[in-house]
Amino acid sequence: MAFPIPPWLNQYRASANSFLSQYEPLILLITPLFSLLIARILQSIFLVIHERGLKATIISFVMSAIKLVPGVKKYIDSEKQKIVDKLQGSSNRDGWRTELPKTGLGDNVLVQMRDEKQKDVTWQGKCSGTVYIGGNENEGHFSLINEACSMFAHTNPLHLSVFPSVVRFEAEVVAMTAAILGSKEKASGGQICGNMTSGGTESILLAVKSSRDYMKAKKGITKPEMIIPVSAHSAYDKAAQYFKIKLWRVPVDKEFRADVKAIKRYINNNTIMIVGSAPGFPHGIIDPIEELGDLASIYQICFHVDLCLGGFVLPFARKLGYPVPPFDFTVQGVTSISVDVHKYGLAPKGTSVVLYRNREIRKHQFVAVTEWTGGLYVSPTIAGSRAGGLIAGAWAAMISLGSEGYLENTKEIMEASKRIQKGIQDIPELFVIGRPDMSIIAFGSDVVDIFEVNDILSSKGWHLNALQRPNSVHICVTLQHVPVVQIFLKDLRDSVQTVKENPGPVNGGFAPIYGAAGKMPDRVMVQDLLVEFMDSSY
Repeated sequence: MAFPIPPWLNQYRASANSFLSQYEPLILLITPLFSLLIARILQSIFLVIHERGLKATIISFVMSAIKLVPGVKKYIDSEKQKIVDKLQGSSNRDGWRTELPKTGLGDNVLVQMRDEKQKDVTWQGKCSGTVYIGGNENEGHFSLINEACSMFAHTNPLHLSVFPSVVRFEAEVVAMTAAILGSKEKASGGQICGNMTSGGTESILLAVKSSRDYMKAKKGITKPEMIIPVSAHSAYDKAAQYFKIKLWRVPVDKEFRADVKAIKRYINNNTIMIVGSAPGFPHGIIDPIEELGDLASIYQICFHVDLCLGGFVLPFARKLGYPVPPFDFTVQGVTSISVDVHKYGLAPKGTSVVLYRNREIRKHQFVAVTEWTGGLYVSPTIAGSRAGGLIAGAWAAMISLGSEGYLENTKEIMEASKRIQKGIQDIPELFVIGRPDMSIIAFGSDVVDIFEVNDILSSKGWHLNALQRPNSVHICVTLQHVPVVQIFLKDLRDSVQTVKENPGPVNGGFAPIYGAAGKMPDRVMVQDLLVEFMDSSY
């Protein structure tokens, strides 16, 4: 049955055909395709502006255009290489092996290793963070964990039935760490679980991956976004790149804490998680964990707390009477926590723990493979095989110290930190960044170039961390620093005075590089510089 065509439609068709008949058929074919292309280009531009901001987008476009000028790109690459070479310092690969020796050295290899070890810098009491165990590396706690690692160096928890000892060690390290962070409290829900990892970065990676997949299962989010304060660890940037998550970095408040209101403004239907630190790596300041937890609860999203630095200090500092705000699983809304055992837990390097509020979230961390010809396979972390010796070393560290040991260590570390903080505040040319909550003290200056001060300190054997936005330096206080507080403060005062009397770059120092990198508007160029440096380092 045919339906009659309305007269107005016939008139419209005739008018359209009459209008289009004046154009070539090829033009009529190309025009809509060209329009779609333009629309796609405009959409891409708007997306870039939305993600990077108008200023950064314009700078990137201008720099890309400048590099097209003959000779400019070559000049820029040459200058970048000069900076990379300077960053490399005295690194010399002459004599490095590139193939196996024809005849093995046998036990004599240990002699060669001892010789190489002598070339390492003197780190005892001189490094920010880095080595957290106190005393000499050939005695005491050092000796204990070295023996524990050696005893289980051949083990691998991947083989559950072969090495039940390290499987138990891991389970107990996780359980003991969870107990320190509120798992025994009613507010935690009583289901805290987790796994050991190779370090804080892997713990954060796993927490982000698990949160992404959990929120996909729970809310159907397929274009995940994550919101973090600018002070949050760079491991979140790595996670965003690895797991294809849009990352929003939000400015901190005037106290250098996460700005809850600013974070709230970025939350949308694609948000999978927000992040807080206790404390943050740059300035040692604890974010408002309770307020962030409330925000996560209201919007039903995940909330990860980075306790990689604070996990084995804050619980004990609270017992000692220090004003420590809530930071663990007793805070509603917290869904995961990362804590390094190899920092203030005084375990061997390469040991961290990632914890989850319940098993429903943690299940999304695991990878199970059913179609491999090698058999059925399931792995809890990023690594398949893992070093059982490190797990054993972590267990030995925690069991040997006990709560009383950690309490005493925390007392010494916090007291040393407060003495250093006061000593810095007593230097007129310096100021402390924010109000440090723990054992990380960041300081800057409006009088002298703080990076030049850092260079002078480096010449005296100190190894501190250079920070940016604002330009500053921090020291992460460990047991190694307890006996050298006054030595550090004297060297710092002398370094400030030296720069004040003789301002300008130190020969062989990095102040000009750090200063230039901080002011460079094209952050892509800075990123390229870092990649070139890393590529030439290995």
